[in-house]
Amino acid sequence: AARAGAVVLVHMEPWHESMAAIATGHWDRYLRRFAAQVRRYGSQVILSFAPEADGRWYPWGWQHTNPTEWVAAWRHVVSLFRAEGAINVTWLWDMSGKNGATGPVRDWWPGPQYVNWIGIDGYYVSRADTFRSVIGLSVGKIRRFTRKPILLSEVGIGPRAGQAEKIPGLFTGIRRNHLLGLIWFDVTQNRGLYHQDWRLDDHPAAVAAFRVGVRSLR
Repeated sequence: AARAGAVVLVHMEPWHESMAAIATGHWDRYLRRFAAQVRRYGSQVILSFAPEADGRWYPWGWQHTNPTEWVAAWRHVVSLFRAEGAINVTWLWDMSGKNGATGPVRDWWPGPQYVNWIGIDGYYVSRADTFRSVIGLSVGKIRRFTRKPILLSEVGIGPRAGQAEKIPGLFTGIRRNHLLGLIWFDVTQNRGLYHQDWRLDDHPAAVAAFRVGVRSLR
């Protein structure tokens, strides 16, 4: 990644441990090894811990984990990495865009001293979806309590939403809201409305629109 001039982003997904156990140090040995590796790497590493906690689809998220325990775990992980000298980490607090299965986003806020960037994940799944409905409303909620920079850390527009038609509006929204940029979810799922083929491959009009959008961010 470094040789290619890329910045590494790692989503730490604690599938098999509770937030309470992490907060009380049960995984400190592992975390110290990880922090040492990041420190030795030296270049910028973006770390997202237990992402999309405001959604109910992950065991560490809404309706599964108490937000107080989640916040304690987040603060513990950040504090441990800093104590180990991994100061090259950009901490990305990663929440969800529009979704009917999300709770109050502010409940998961660990405080400005523990966060560098905000991440928002959102997907256009139907023709009715727009930047405002998928991303903009979440930006508005988050802006009520922090002015930290925002990255669209996971975003996709499905074929059912109309990729080529919706991509220009996505980039317009990024510019108007002064967001850092985006990471496109370039994955094929093909499992219904919420798991479409998000790739741009084989869609020349979508690729062309995406290239125009990327150039507009410069």
